[in-house]
Amino acid sequence: MPETAPNTTAAGAAKQRTDRDPATRLGAGPGRLLVTVYGIFTVAAASRSLYQLIAQFDRAPLAYLLSAVSALVYGFITFSLVRGGEGARRAAVACCALELAGVIGIGAWTVVDPAAFADSTVWSYFGMDYLFIPVALPVTGLMWLRRARTATA
Repeated sequence: MPETAPNTTAAGAAKQRTDRDPATRLGAGPGRLLVTVYGIFTVAAASRSLYQLIAQFDRAPLAYLLSAVSALVYGFITFSLVRGGEGARRAAVACCALELAGVIGIGAWTVVDPAAFADSTVWSYFGMDYLFIPVALPVTGLMWLRRARTATA
């Protein structure tokens, strides 16, 4: 039974160079800024929602659970941008689209029915408490991920 040799062919070497090439990494160049901002938002949303879920859950459970969901989405996008590769890019695109839908949906819900939320979430009023960064971030992320796709094509 023949043993499999390490991938030393020209195609394998080219693939390794492509994986390390800064132009094909999602977290390189302007992507570093996205990784930084998503990382900050992950920590901010996670710590805020964790505290609120533990100490104030009975006050506004829906708002605090939605903030926890936003922290998970931010964390997954951060991880995908750092990991890089086509699979991670696709996952990040899906999560950025989900994030944008969440910001628009929750933002519209808080405008139409403010009484539904006893306290604000990260996405309330389209991220007004966070200088509208939550609505700009997924748009910027989707633009960067689209550009990253065309750079590797």
